[in-house]
Amino acid sequence: MSSDYVFVNDVGPRDGLQNQKVHVSAEDRVRLIKALLEAGIPGVEVASFVSPKAVPQMAGAGDIVAQFIHSTAEISCLVPNQKGYELAKAAGAKIISVVPSATETMNLKNINMSLEETLSVSCDILRQARADGLTAQAYVAVAVECPYEGKVAISQVMNVAQKLWDAGAEKLIMADTIGAANPQQIRALFKAANSLFPADKLAVHLHDTRAMALANTFAALEEGIRHFDASIGGLGGCPFAPGAAGNLATEDLVGMLHQMGLRTGVNLDSLLKVSDLAGTLVEKGIGGRMKTWLLKNGGSLLAAQ
Repeated sequence: MSSDYVFVNDVGPRDGLQNQKVHVSAEDRVRLIKALLEAGIPGVEVASFVSPKAVPQMAGAGDIVAQFIHSTAEISCLVPNQKGYELAKAAGAKIISVVPSATETMNLKNINMSLEETLSVSCDILRQARADGLTAQAYVAVAVECPYEGKVAISQVMNVAQKLWDAGAEKLIMADTIGAANPQQIRALFKAANSLFPADKLAVHLHDTRAMALANTFAALEEGIRHFDASIGGLGGCPFAPGAAGNLATEDLVGMLHQMGLRTGVNLDSLLKVSDLAGTLVEKGIGGRMKTWLLKNGGSLLAAQ
C-alpha cells in the first residue's frame, strides 16, 4: 500500500439523514457536524442544496454551510443543478459536489433529466465552480450496478468520469449507490480508473446493503485508494434508488483501518459517542456492525491513529 494515511469523509449529515423518517432540524445537524469534527473527522458532507419540496430533510442547507465557512476541515455540499450551485456559493460553500449517475434511467428517476442533460449541467457547474475559485468534486452514482438497468459497464462509468474530469472535477468519487458491488468489481473499477486518473484524485462511496462494504474497502485500498466516504452509525439510503440501504458505517471503517495500522487522525472513542448522538437524533438504535465489539474491547485501544 502506497500510504498509511486514509482520509475519511463523513456523509452522515447529508446522505445519512436525507431519507430518514425523523426530520432532524438544521440546528441538530449542526450539532452532529460539530461532534464529528471534534472527533477528528477531516471531511464532512454537510448538506444538499436540493429543493426542500423534493427532500424536506435537507431544508436549511444554507444556514448549515454558513456555520462552517471558517472550518479548516473539508466541508462539502451537494449541488444538483445551477440553482443549487448559486445557493451554495451564496452561503459560502468552498467545496461543492455534483452527482450525475452513470445510467440513463437513474438520472431520469433522480433528477428528471437524461444522462446527456445531466452531464451537461454537471460539467457547466464544475467549470463555473473552478472559475469562481471553489473546489469542485464529482460523484459517479450507480458506478457498479443500477437499480433500474442492472450491472453497469466499466467503460460507461469511465466515459462519464472522463467528461467530469475534463470539465474540472478535482476529485472523482465512484459510488456503489445501492451496495451491490463485490470486491472483484471494486478492484476492476479502480484498476480502470487508475489507468486514466491519478489515484490521489479518486475516492469511493460504499453502501453496506449486502454486508460487503468493508471487503470492498479493502479491495479499494489495495488499488491505492486513500479517500473513503462513510456515514456515522451506518445511516443512509437514497429516496430515488430502491434498495439503497445504509452507508458504510464510519465507526466500522475507522475501526478496520486502525486495526490494519493505518492512520486517520480520528479518535475512535469520540466517534462512538457521535454514533450514539446520531441515533438519538433519528430516534432509533443505529451503529456499525463493529460497534458493540469496539465498545467492549477496541475503542480505547484503537482510539486515535
